Order: sequence, then C-alpha cells, then structure tokens
Amino acid sequence: MGFVFGIIFGVASGIGLIMALAYYENIRAKRRSDLAAIVAAFSKMTVQDARKLFTPQQYPTWVVFPEMEKLKWLNAQLEKLWPYIDEAASEIIRSSVEPILEQYRPVILASMKFRKLTLGTVAPQFTGICVLDSAPGEIILEIEMQWDGNPNILLDVKTHVGVALPIQVKNIGFTGLFRIIFKPLVDEFPCFGAICFSLRKKKDLDFTLKVVGGDMSMVPGLSDSIDEMIRDAIEDSITWPVRTIIPIIPGDYSDLELKPCGILEVKLVQAKELSNKDLIGKSDPFASLFIRPLSNRTKKSKTINNQLNPIWNESFDFVIEDPSTQHLTVRVYDDEGLQPPQLIGCAQIPINVLEPGKVKVEWLNLVKDLEVQRDTKKRGQVHLELLYCPFGTENQILNPFSSSVPLTEVERVLKDTTDEDVSDIERKTTERKREVILRGVLSVTIVSAESLPVMDLSGKSDPYVVVSLKKAGTKLKTRVLNETLNPVWNQTFDFVVEDALHELLICEVYDHDTIGKNYMGRCIMTLTRVLLEKDLYDIFNLDGTKSGRLALHLKWAPQPIMRDV
Repeated sequence: MGFVFGIIFGVASGIGLIMALAYYENIRAKRRSDLAAIVAAFSKMTVQDARKLFTPQQYPTWVVFPEMEKLKWLNAQLEKLWPYIDEAASEIIRSSVEPILEQYRPVILASMKFRKLTLGTVAPQFTGICVLDSAPGEIILEIEMQWDGNPNILLDVKTHVGVALPIQVKNIGFTGLFRIIFKPLVDEFPCFGAICFSLRKKKDLDFTLKVVGGDMSMVPGLSDSIDEMIRDAIEDSITWPVRTIIPIIPGDYSDLELKPCGILEVKLVQAKELSNKDLIGKSDPFASLFIRPLSNRTKKSKTINNQLNPIWNESFDFVIEDPSTQHLTVRVYDDEGLQPPQLIGCAQIPINVLEPGKVKVEWLNLVKDLEVQRDTKKRGQVHLELLYCPFGTENQILNPFSSSVPLTEVERVLKDTTDEDVSDIERKTTERKREVILRGVLSVTIVSAESLPVMDLSGKSDPYVVVSLKKAGTKLKTRVLNETLNPVWNQTFDFVVEDALHELLICEVYDHDTIGKNYMGRCIMTLTRVLLEKDLYDIFNLDGTKSGRLALHLKWAPQPIMRDV
C-alpha cells in the first residue's frame, strides 16, 4: 500500500514540477518579450519623448542635444590645474566683481567688500561642448558647466546705522551654458583678434547666506536684499546678450559690444479665467513684464482688485539687444498687500517670431513654471499686442497705424545716443510716443450673434448688446430682440475717438428680463486691426460663456494727426 502511495505521490509531484517549470518558462518568455518591446520602444524614442519623461535636471545636455560632446578629458586636466586657477582667478574676481557689487548695493547697506575670497578645492565640471553655425570670420562655441563648489567667500557688510556684519556665501550650486566667440579671424597668430564670452543661459543658481557669529534676521530684509543684489549683478554683468570682450591683438572691437537694436512695443490688454488665489473673494491680479529680469527694467501694471478677468489696457516699451535669442516674459501675480504677491502663472514669447513692423496679437496660456511644464492646471490666459520696431528702418517700414508717421519715429532721437544707457533710450522713446495722437471716428455695426446661451425657461433669450469705449467712457446699446438665440440687429453707432492707440472697444451681450438683466458674455478688442485695415468685418467669440459669437463691422475715419506741445 505504501509502495502504491509512493508511486502516486511521485507521479503527481513530477507532473506538478513539470507544470510549474512550464509555467515559469512561459513567464520568462513573456518577460523577455516585454523587455524586447521596451528596448525597441526606447530605440525609437526621440528627444521630444525624452523631454516628456524627464526634467532637464535629470540628464546632461549631451543626451538632449546630440551635437554636444562630453569633456571627460578636459575635466581630468582641470582638476590638476584647479589649485593654480583658484589663486589666479580669485584675485581677478575680487578686482572685477567688487565694483559690480557696489553698483548693485542695496540702499539699506553703506558698503560691501570682500574680506576673503577663494574658490575652494572642488573644480567645476564641463558637461558638454558644441560648435554653432556662425558667420564667416568667427567661431562660436557653447560649453555647459556645472559647479557644486565649496568656496570660501566672506563679505564685509556695513549698514547705515553703523552695524558691521561678516556675511559668508556658501553651498554654491551652479549650472550654466557659456557662449565663447572668437572674432575676427585673422592671419596673425593666434589667428583671432579677440575673445568674447557670456553666460548664455543660467539654468540653476543656489547659495546660502550666513552671518558669521550672528543672525541674518538682526537686519530685516538683509538676506533678501543681498540675494537679489547677487542675482541682478550676474544677470546684468555677464548674462547674454551682455558679453565680456578680451582683446588678443590690438584693434577696434566695438562691433562686438552690446548695442540696442530696436524697441518692442507691448500692449497688455487683459487676462481671462485666472485661477483664484484668495480664500475670500477673488484675486487682485497685476502683471510684471520684462526682457531681462532686472528690477530697473521690469515693467509692472496696475492692480485690478477682486477680478479674475482683469482689463489693464496698458502699454510698455522694451529695448531689444538681440532679437534672435531674447524673449518677453509675462508673470501674473495676486497682490497680497503687505505680504509677498502670489504667482498665478507666467508665459513667454520669443522676439524672433515677430515680424518687424507688423502687429502680432497673442493669447498666451499661463503656466506654473517656464522650465518644467508638468502642471496641467488651467491658470488662465493673457492677451497681448506686440510690435517690434528695429532701429534704422524708418525709411523701409512705415508705421502700420499711419503712413505719415515713420515706424521708428524715435530713431531721430536715438541716432546719436548709441552711448546712452537703456533707461535713457526707453525714456526718450516714451516721450516721443506721447507726441503721436490718433484721432478719428469709429463706426461700429452690431450685425448679429449666433449660438447664444439659453437664459430663459422658454429655451430662448432676449438679447441686446452694450457697446462702450473704455478710455472715453462712452456707452451705447442696441434694441432688445425677443425669443431668439441667433439675433440680427444691423445697428450702427459712431464714436468720436480721441486716442485710438490706447482705446478699447468692449461689446457686452445681455439677456433682458422684466426685473433686470442677465450677463451672457463679452468680447474686448483694441482698435489696432481697424486702424490697419480701415474697414473690418469679423466674427468674435464671446468670453464668459460656453457658446456664442458676435459679428461686427468696424470702420475707421481718421482725422489729421495732432501733436502735443
């Protein structure tokens, strides 16, 4: 009996073992098949696919940009040279940076100087290099550097009340892309006349400020002021398009120097559907705009209280130094009064997408971060009108608003101001623009609307339109059309416009009720297009409603251009 049981048990165990082995082999085969599919998918992955999976901090530049080459050989030699570079570079940095720190010294400080400056024992690492396509007579390199250093930097800081503070700058982490230009190429050794270098892109900059033997809080606002000073100094002294020129062979290299090349005119029209940052009520939004993030070159709009669909209708001018690489950045904040404002969202547009002399109308989606755009939350949109006016084109391009006024009217002011700073150029630009006033008669025909939202229990609405000019304050309205979602008015209104360049036309649609009115939606527009085209017919979507469009016919009859004296 035991013998039979042993045979049965052995056979059963053998069959079970065979089945388990077969099951395991099937799993292994499936894993190998899945792994092969994953490997095949990775082999087909593009740079765009990689950017969706990883953040820029998770891979080196030479992975994203195949033209970048690794520089292990250079890093190995740099480590050997670093003790000698540290000693030489520290003295150069001390003599060149101290004047810059003095220039950007916060008003709460009386003086700031280096007491001690060494770059530490950790050499930077070059993570990639590439050669860019360039014009004849020059060579352009871009090299990426990463440095998690242990420098010993001690600043002697004195306040106006006589308090002296030794402040240590430590735990520096920096990643940036440098551009090096060898120009002009000559037939004399070393075969180039000068070296021009600049910080092309600052990807990351972190550091810690500490008072030696004290507390930063003993002077309120000190830490933030010094932090802002250091970042502004870096931005304005070495960040592209600013560049440092080192002559190698004696000669005139003024063509390599940074020069303003045009004016960007920006009209901040409005924003819509902003996310709410307040627990009670609505956000109080304002916008800051800049080409280079410097405090004296950042423009700020007025604050619109308790509004998620603000209308600013403000104009700003920016000096452009390199339209091929610079861009306009817009940040929208919620004003928190005495507390720091909260960022609602930001957006960016490159200058090189603008056609000189042509107005570009843009609705930009606001995002949380311009570098890592993983946040899918809707933060609203901002409405801009942009006009790039290059210097030196007054005879080639006419002002789109009036053929009798050159596009670059400011050119006459700027012809002999190449040595003046940017603030002087912007001031003279603004003064010149104030002299140009466009007056005329705007004829607005409210033609019709379609697909309006249902507002009444009958499944219909009783719509009418209120037409207004924001700056002038003039307001007119159409007749009420009963029981329709597709009304046809064909009503015309004439408005005398005193300053067409800064005026806004607002068309608001309402549903008429016996005891009041219901808001249905609106469209807001500048007069730019009708100034350009003189006779304009178009259909506009209504903001503030899921459906609804408004057909308008606009005509512009200009009066002679007047100048303020």
